[in-house]
Amino acid sequence: MIQLKNTAQIDLMRVAGRITGEALAVAEEMVRPGISTWDIDKAIRTHIEKSGAKPSFLGYGGFPGSACISINDEVIHGIPSKKRILQEGDIVKIDVGAFINGFHGDAARTFAVGKIAENAARLIEATKESFYRGVAHATVGARIGDIGAAVEACAKENGYSVVRRYVGHGVGHELHESPEVPNFGTPGRGSRIYAGMVIAIEPMVNEGVCDVHEMPDGWTVKTADRKLSAHYENTVAITDEGPILLTEIK
Repeated sequence: MIQLKNTAQIDLMRVAGRITGEALAVAEEMVRPGISTWDIDKAIRTHIEKSGAKPSFLGYGGFPGSACISINDEVIHGIPSKKRILQEGDIVKIDVGAFINGFHGDAARTFAVGKIAENAARLIEATKESFYRGVAHATVGARIGDIGAAVEACAKENGYSVVRRYVGHGVGHELHESPEVPNFGTPGRGSRIYAGMVIAIEPMVNEGVCDVHEMPDGWTVKTADRKLSAHYENTVAITDEGPILLTEIK
């Protein structure tokens, strides 16, 4: 069942969203060659907890980190580790959630580590563009399929594919709520979009095929062809005035 939020609840979600966005900004400042994903995760947790919130991902289903940090061909759910050291030319996906006042925020970005190859930079930019193409359809009266169709069209225009196995989702009291928000779809199909819905729109765009494999650690997901993948996500509140990006900070 889709849980619609009233104005007061969306205001509470703005707090969770702001802390989530700030945590990503803290992470971005740390991204550089030679740093471990464990160090970045520790800084994210420190910021979230100092803000009075809890990391949404820590312990979720047994996940051991406060953020999912995934490198290059890793799509999502990378486990932070002292042994994972960022290298010049890597691209790193950092996915963060914060829980406060009974609500979650959820957002992700893909960052360049030092100077990266042109193809990697193009992928990051196209993934970001696909998010904004999708969110333009997150309006009252539209359909969930309108969002996914716009995301996938943007990816395909750039020669990429979208991950189909993992999708966006509703956000609220729970980190993952209804409805599912795929990064593909048919315009005019899917759940109707109403004011008060809060959803995570999160394109996961692959340089090669859309297929992915889960690694033996039970969490990390990689592209099947081991080509690059990028991720861009915001928690989005649907209002009569248009979509509001709760996790985007200026």
